[in-house]
Amino acid sequence: MSFADQLERLQQFLDADDLHDEALDYLAGHGYLTALSISPVDVPEQEWMFELFAEEPQYTDEAQKADIENTLRELKSLIERILASDEELEPPCELTLGDEPDLSDLRSWCVGFLEGVFIREEDWFAQDEETVSELLLPIMVGSGLFEDQPEFAEIARDEEMVQDMLDHIPDVLTQLYLLFQAPEEKARPALLDPRH
Repeated sequence: MSFADQLERLQQFLDADDLHDEALDYLAGHGYLTALSISPVDVPEQEWMFELFAEEPQYTDEAQKADIENTLRELKSLIERILASDEELEPPCELTLGDEPDLSDLRSWCVGFLEGVFIREEDWFAQDEETVSELLLPIMVGSGLFEDQPEFAEIARDEEMVQDMLDHIPDVLTQLYLLFQAPEEKARPALLDPRH
């Protein structure tokens, strides 16, 4: 089976209604695996797999379990390879929140990414809290999780600024990866446009 077919089966599985309410759907899962691939510390597979599903899914049999878990591992490896290369990693969705942000694919991806950060939050901010906070800002804005905070509410009112931030997400992923995984390779300051 091709990897594209495997991903399609994974997407159908993660987007099904019979998983736990707190399980991540496919787009959130992709964001989550992206954060784990960037993370300054390794999260054991057993832990991140459990957190992704919130509880053990009801697999039809051991073969389905092996298929889903192997595809998750392969997707994480693919994300890691792209981040380690000179290519930018694009989320598998449009970089826009559209007319209904709460229903947008990008919102799901951003929420999933932050779930991956929260697993080891202290480690993410231990080295350089200011730079990491600044780099994560577009993803935090995209997630909608902080809209009750005044500074985020203010950003949300400026649609042009929000879109500009969302357009920066692939670059942000590269910068975060270099910051944690290859600090000696940081060729330019990680800070975004000073307006942000």
